[in-house]
Amino acid sequence: TPPGYEKNIKTRYPVLYLQHGSFEDETGWSSQGKANLILDNLIAEQKAVPMIIVMDNGYAFEPTLNSESGRPQRFVFEEVLIKEIIPMIDSSYRTIADREHRAMAGLSMGANQTIRITMNNLDVFSHIGGFSGTSNYPSSDKIDRSEFMNGAFKDGKSLAEKIKLFWLGLGTKEPNPFPGSVGAFRDMLDEAGVKYNYYESPGTAHEWLTWRRSLYKFAQLLFR
Repeated sequence: TPPGYEKNIKTRYPVLYLQHGSFEDETGWSSQGKANLILDNLIAEQKAVPMIIVMDNGYAFEPTLNSESGRPQRFVFEEVLIKEIIPMIDSSYRTIADREHRAMAGLSMGANQTIRITMNNLDVFSHIGGFSGTSNYPSSDKIDRSEFMNGAFKDGKSLAEKIKLFWLGLGTKEPNPFPGSVGAFRDMLDEAGVKYNYYESPGTAHEWLTWRRSLYKFAQLLFR
């Protein structure tokens, strides 16, 4: 929660749902990403709107097991987020519970999840951030908007009206396939006429410095 949350008991806040990457968990953004310190400093400098940040574990699997492999059958993080986490947060914290004041962002795997979930639920989210990842990963091929994500990016004009902020970030020394896949995704957005902000972190790769810098830049544009 932002500074003053416990004191200003009548104030309601927008919410950023912030996701980790592969082989990480919900502690990553606070322990390595320093998200709390980044936001506290930005808010103190009046460079960011005070907001609540929610970080959850992105490895949500269907409870039933595949009979052959004995493993969970599929990811259900989208269902958990939309049906369980968001309602719980809105009922437990002083949120502004509408799409205009709800954002989602993530790094790498979390960026892939973010774009898929937000595009499937534009009635829930209006601000989108992808740090070192997009939903076409690992492909660098040209994206067919009529087929990609069931045509989610087909109507660029409608998306431009619904999405308040689409933000992408990448390190200048990211390994393959990230530059290619993010590049193909940007080309698709350009083709669709969807405006987006793009940031390159100088001299950094697929690492926390890239993602800290990305959050620093992204957070200053949220809920404006």
